[in-house]
Amino acid sequence: MDVPLSWQLAKLLVSIAAVLGLSMIAERVNPRVAGLLSGYPLGTAIALFFIGLEISPTFATESAVHTLAGFSATLALGGGYLLCARRDGLTGVLAGSAGGFIAWLAVSLLLTQLEFTRLTGTLTTLAAIIVFLRLYRRVPDTVAGPRGGFSWAALGLRAALAAGIIFLITGLAHVMPAAWAGVMAAFPVTMYPFLVILHLTHGAAPVATVIKHYPAGLGALLCYALSISLTYERLGLLIGTLAGFVVATAWLLAWTRLQAWRTRRLAGSP
Repeated sequence: MDVPLSWQLAKLLVSIAAVLGLSMIAERVNPRVAGLLSGYPLGTAIALFFIGLEISPTFATESAVHTLAGFSATLALGGGYLLCARRDGLTGVLAGSAGGFIAWLAVSLLLTQLEFTRLTGTLTTLAAIIVFLRLYRRVPDTVAGPRGGFSWAALGLRAALAAGIIFLITGLAHVMPAAWAGVMAAFPVTMYPFLVILHLTHGAAPVATVIKHYPAGLGALLCYALSISLTYERLGLLIGTLAGFVVATAWLLAWTRLQAWRTRRLAGSP
């Protein structure tokens, strides 16, 4: 199927806006919040929506079921990046990217060999979240330093990475089965370019903080993918996407309030 130019332009603009928005949040707020919001369904929503638009809502629904389990591969990417990206600068970015992609590919290859339902896919990622949260307990929280200023190079890199990943995922979905399309849709389209930019501009420490808090934010992604798997065929792409964002936002708000309450309780505040 030939994809209209207007759809391609829409993918480009939405991809750029999503990754730039996340980068601005991290640099103007803090990496902990960015880590949580990295689990917000931005890249996954873009990928599944355009897969449904370009191929069919049915194919996107089947893919979303595998996306539920595919978030485990995303967690593996973060773990691989954290393990290998010990240095600042480009050397650290290249080493972290290599480690992250190897971990992602290894887990993805395993996941695509298995059959998943909504329940088993969700349970797989929930188990992975628990494991990675325990592994990251000793990773220190580091706040990114002040922003240095506007950089056309950084802007271009963010745009190229985000758009390139989205175009690759949606393009490969045309020639690959739903299992692979679903796992690829779980790829951290907005988080990975953000990690690269943050690493280049602020070093490895705040990157580790983002990765540390990423698993806690994955609940929103799970809620979104589960909602999509139930609504795309019944309600259509637009309403299904809107419903998915409502569910994901509700979960994220509930989680942040729970965390705030837990923090106050541990601090002994009323």
